[in-house]
Amino acid sequence: METILSTQNNRVKEWEKLKTKKGRKKTGLYLIEGRHLVTEVLQSDAITDYIVSTQEELDAISFDISEDKLVIVSDKVADRLSDTVTAQGIFAVVQIPNKQRQIQDPIPDEKGSWLFLDNIQDPGNIGTMVRTADAADFAGVVFGKGTADVFNPKVQRAMQGSQFHIRLVLGNLDEWTQSFKQAKIPVYGTELNPQAKNYQTIEKADDFALIMGNEGNGMSPELLTQTTANLYIPIKGKAESLNVAVAAGVLMFSLKDI
Repeated sequence: METILSTQNNRVKEWEKLKTKKGRKKTGLYLIEGRHLVTEVLQSDAITDYIVSTQEELDAISFDISEDKLVIVSDKVADRLSDTVTAQGIFAVVQIPNKQRQIQDPIPDEKGSWLFLDNIQDPGNIGTMVRTADAADFAGVVFGKGTADVFNPKVQRAMQGSQFHIRLVLGNLDEWTQSFKQAKIPVYGTELNPQAKNYQTIEKADDFALIMGNEGNGMSPELLTQTTANLYIPIKGKAESLNVAVAAGVLMFSLKDI
């Protein structure tokens, strides 16, 4: 077991860089924070290099950690590594799977329900949608162009452990859409347009893809022309629109044959 007390320690400096996309890309590692997420990652197939914890947090946890992977740090080091207002005192340094470091081709013989994220930028929205996809028993989520980095600390925190329960991939949504359609699997877009279909008219299914677009601009015009159908949620009150994560939740549970 190693102990690090100084924020000037070289290893601490390297771990701090994992809060940036550049640092994650260079090392192939990412950092997660908090007791719940550390518990989830240790129970998953993810490869963890180190568990970094204050002594106080270590004394409070109920799971065992191999001493050769454990590093005890001071509160000041925890504060330096933290991406939250109040440091949670425990972190995991995790390896990014090689397949998630680059754009992936569509998965052969796609089965199940899939959520495609087109230029979704808010970590909270992404986390809510991934968690909802997990709850609705979706097969996976594809992070398309412009969508926030899946290993961003805020995105990781917002997913609340669902990232270890469901397949998450980086992909070209044009290619994924065409692949699904060629396999006779419907791909539904979303838009506020009188020409779109009321989601309530769509028959429930096990195999389909649902595309959610940017918070302010919606789906890209190019993708909208490639879908099987584009859907809308009727709004009965005076609100102009729904939050993208709320809309995704309504659609996922309504379209899925649960």
